[in-house]
Amino acid sequence: MICQNCLKNAASVHVTEIVEPVKMGDGTDDAQKRTVQEQHLCELCAQTMDLPNMSAGKKSMTEVWKLLQISAQQTRKKGGPVCSSCGMSLEEFRKKGRLGCAKDYEVFVNHIGELLERVHGARTHKGRIPATDPSAAPQVFDPVGTLRQRLEAAIREEAYESAARLRDEIKALETKTHD
Repeated sequence: MICQNCLKNAASVHVTEIVEPVKMGDGTDDAQKRTVQEQHLCELCAQTMDLPNMSAGKKSMTEVWKLLQISAQQTRKKGGPVCSSCGMSLEEFRKKGRLGCAKDYEVFVNHIGELLERVHGARTHKGRIPATDPSAAPQVFDPVGTLRQRLEAAIREEAYESAARLRDEIKALETKTHD
């Protein structure tokens, strides 16, 4: 098909326009039915006409990058929890890196976990306890992990009575933490 405007190039843009009937002041239609108008244009003629939904052409990488940054900023600003006590928003917490009140720990619990995981590689403390006995540290932070290690040692040593007792302690601790 050839372009209807220049009558030279091949038509690659096809425009279909549906024109609704015009309502008169008295409620009657000026035209009784919809009309459909079709145009078949080449790329050059379509660009010269001010058609809706025409692609804006190719964008440079810097323009695309700017659009992505604007989109990311708008996404960050759109939502997130806000503390009812101090009024701190998620965006404000991310900017400051500090919480405003004690209730913020509950409000931003998921985001604090993500932050800890990103910074430290884990959501739970796995390190030492300052100024304490190093042998007591694992029991304070991870009693179940310590009991599991003792259970494995008891099984290796074939101390099955101790292993059964340790198994029961682990189950009791796990049910207590899930409640």
